[in-house]
Amino acid sequence: MNAVADLSSAAPQANGRRKALVLFSGGQDSTACLAWALDRYAEVETLGFDYGQRHRIELDCRGQVRRELAAQFPHWGAKLGEDHLLDLSLLGQISDTALTDARAIELQANGLPNTFVPGRNLLFLTFAATLAYRRGASVLVGGMCETDFSGYPDCRDNTLKALQVALSLGLDTPMTLETPLMFITKAETWALTERLGGAALNALIVEHTHTCYLGERSQRHAWGYGCGSCPACELRARGHAQWREAAAQGAA
Repeated sequence: MNAVADLSSAAPQANGRRKALVLFSGGQDSTACLAWALDRYAEVETLGFDYGQRHRIELDCRGQVRRELAAQFPHWGAKLGEDHLLDLSLLGQISDTALTDARAIELQANGLPNTFVPGRNLLFLTFAATLAYRRGASVLVGGMCETDFSGYPDCRDNTLKALQVALSLGLDTPMTLETPLMFITKAETWALTERLGGAALNALIVEHTHTCYLGERSQRHAWGYGCGSCPACELRARGHAQWREAAAQGAA
């Protein structure tokens, strides 16, 4: 858990004047990243993408999560800037995946689940960097992770480091890609948000975020809303259970 403690430590003074743009879907991971950024940077804006995802309900959750963060954590609310939503429906039109079509979630011949949307994160970050350049932000924050994930190649640290170099060169200005969840588990993500905002932040995440691939929001579990059986729900549920178990052992 030391990595989580390091992530939630006081922000360096150099961050006090920097502006960040968070890739914010309305899910658990992006909400954790938003809280992480608000804890560190002078101003934080958010960016979402509508690409025809079947779990589009996550986009409806974004506004509520932002409002709850601002209301419950006024010191963060003072730094929370504008929200942006980009129409990337073309990505859904050229994709053939279980995230953009109503089909069963399964592994493909290449070993990747059919929830993988080729090029999604590459496009997201390219558009984010373009917007950040115009908005005067020098930091992009995303919830990509290669610890608890489905093997997506555009979530890997090496991919994003290479992209950071390409974006900085292409824009002729330094652009920092921050991925605070890259090397921590889902259990450690719950621990991170507890450190950042206590029980109130985790309660907000359970009640208002959405992560389920199927867009199911009629079933509420201890870890939040979702179908309970898709890969995203299983990861979230397992991480929540492991975090609760670790917390109980620590209190014993």
